Amino acid sequence: MIFPWMRLLLSVRQLKLDSDSAAPTMPRLSGPTSAVDPLSSITIIEPRPGWRPIQLAEIWQYRDLLFFLAWRDIKVRYKQTVLGGAWAVIQPLMTMIVLAIAFGKLGKMAEHTEVPYPVLTFCGAVPWTLFAASLSQAGNSLIGSQNLISKVYFPRLIIPVSSILGAVLDFAIAFGVLLVLMFIYGLALHWSILLLPVFVLLTLLTALAVGLCLSALNVEYRDVRYTFPFLTQLWLLASPVGYSSKEIPPAWQMLYGLNPMTGVIEGFRWALLGMSPPSMRMMMLSATIVVALLVGGLYYFRRVEKTFADII
Repeated sequence: MIFPWMRLLLSVRQLKLDSDSAAPTMPRLSGPTSAVDPLSSITIIEPRPGWRPIQLAEIWQYRDLLFFLAWRDIKVRYKQTVLGGAWAVIQPLMTMIVLAIAFGKLGKMAEHTEVPYPVLTFCGAVPWTLFAASLSQAGNSLIGSQNLISKVYFPRLIIPVSSILGAVLDFAIAFGVLLVLMFIYGLALHWSILLLPVFVLLTLLTALAVGLCLSALNVEYRDVRYTFPFLTQLWLLASPVGYSSKEIPPAWQMLYGLNPMTGVIEGFRWALLGMSPPSMRMMMLSATIVVALLVGGLYYFRRVEKTFADII
């Protein structure tokens, strides 16, 4: 008969034997030995006060993580969906239909356009959809990756940048449909299409500039995300998506150019459709606003990123 105290003693003895057998044996070294400090191989990362410089080289060191997160966002977006990639076409197509009725028919703007009005509107809706999707995804990117932020260190800037890269696939699908629509209406490509990547890059930089500020604010104030749909709707009406910027009186052209998407959309149309070039002063003003917003957004994001792991 085994008493309870005997069973406990046997369990403790077996546990001691297991721990002794699992413990690694240190080899005996002949000659003098030097003690190694186990803390010497530990890197301690501490937040620094004040404004810090933007370290783009650190982003390049983590480029594998950047592309991995972008691919993760793409797979999550199309996982368990009915229409899949068709959503990339439905969004600008529905925007084109609504704007064609509001501005083309009711506003009678379709009567004096250089190209067919559906092509004009769809050509403006494609870069706008890229901007709106990138802005929304970048604004919510930090909240969606809160488990990753609180457990491991990496440049936090990678998260909003990767979310914007994930929206490029939708843009590529919608852009293919735009080329088909141009072929149906008999519109040929021009040499200016070589400058199209510049305006696509400006679209992404504009979304990144605004998305950095909104994502940082969204970490501290969770109700910021409710302003995204409202912001994009107002921005859509203030951008030349359903109409040309030439409809704006000349006295208001420079003020209208303060909207960075004005120069982006008009430049996109000029590069692809071969329309008459927009005002160069307005284009330069929009590009300057994009650069200013991007630099300000990067420095602000760098300033507050040290608190993300504690707040999120």
